[in-house]
Amino acid sequence: MRIVDLKIEDIAFGGKGVGREQGKAIFVPYTIEAELVSAEIVREKKQFAEAELVEVKESSPHRVTPECPYFGRCGGCAYQHVDYEHQLAIKWHQVRNVLQRIGKLRDIPLRPIIPSPKQYEYRNRITVHAQNGVIGFFRRDSHRLIDIERCPISCDEVNRALTELRDRNPLDGHYTLRTFSSRRVFSQTNDQVATALRDLIVDLVPANQDLLIDAYCGAGFFAKALLNKFKRVVGIDWDKFAIAAAKEDATEKETYIAGDVEEELQQVGAVHLNRPPRANGPDSGSLESVALTTIIVDPPATGLSTKARKAIVNLAPTTLIYVSCNPATLARDLKDLQEKFTIDSVTPLDMFPQTAEIEVAVHLHA
Repeated sequence: MRIVDLKIEDIAFGGKGVGREQGKAIFVPYTIEAELVSAEIVREKKQFAEAELVEVKESSPHRVTPECPYFGRCGGCAYQHVDYEHQLAIKWHQVRNVLQRIGKLRDIPLRPIIPSPKQYEYRNRITVHAQNGVIGFFRRDSHRLIDIERCPISCDEVNRALTELRDRNPLDGHYTLRTFSSRRVFSQTNDQVATALRDLIVDLVPANQDLLIDAYCGAGFFAKALLNKFKRVVGIDWDKFAIAAAKEDATEKETYIAGDVEEELQQVGAVHLNRPPRANGPDSGSLESVALTTIIVDPPATGLSTKARKAIVNLAPTTLIYVSCNPATLARDLKDLQEKFTIDSVTPLDMFPQTAEIEVAVHLHA
């Protein structure tokens, strides 16, 4: 394989630097824009090439020494070589660029990114793999494991659980290690940024509404923080264990449904939005009482299906909050949804410092 000298022009979503040779994009991990590097081409396609970093000839002022001894081999982190303020800048620009490129959005009301109070020791759970005595994570771009004694982005309690697991010489398999307080249903892995996300949504959602529909609600993390703003709350999730957790302390105004989100969204619309007005009420003879509706969606990385997007449009909420862990599928969905909704704000959050992952909350209105 040949070695090329490149100037890194940008950082692509996923964390790899982008240089060009005779117009062809070459992706090089662990680089920073404006750096001059030597890189070895390891995979070449017609439109682009993949390379491995050989030498940094002129380094960026944002380059720092990684805190993890496994960085560069472990596939988990992408940015430990970048100072934290610049990590935030990279992610903010990536959100803007992907919304413009995939979503064809212009004049994006993009707010400053919300940082993580902790840049390390923030994860409240990890999943490690055990195979033939090796316990750890997958190597970058590989299905081979790298043995891990301690994960610096995980909190002390999780690392103690990792030490205990290693001492037990476990059977081959997958093991989720979590803090004592972390629930065994889906929840965000960074408690402090999850709280900031919840507080943001509380601020964005108007008060004195009739109905909240919280799709992909998990154990009701958002819904339960918004109870005082709604007469009724409906949460939907496919995970029956999460729904059972949501029901444990549910009030009379809360309904939680375990089922397919697409189908249940359609059913909720039929039951709650198309019902006749309350008899003898101040709103008798009109549907104003069920007009003020908010929908929150927090789908998996695959985003919203076509059916889910159609169901949301048919429900015609006055407020729509879209929480995404994948800016690319978010951009695709917003391209479709903006035909019926106006984007009020887009707020990135750094839920996963040192990694290439980005959380985004979008506030839309009808």
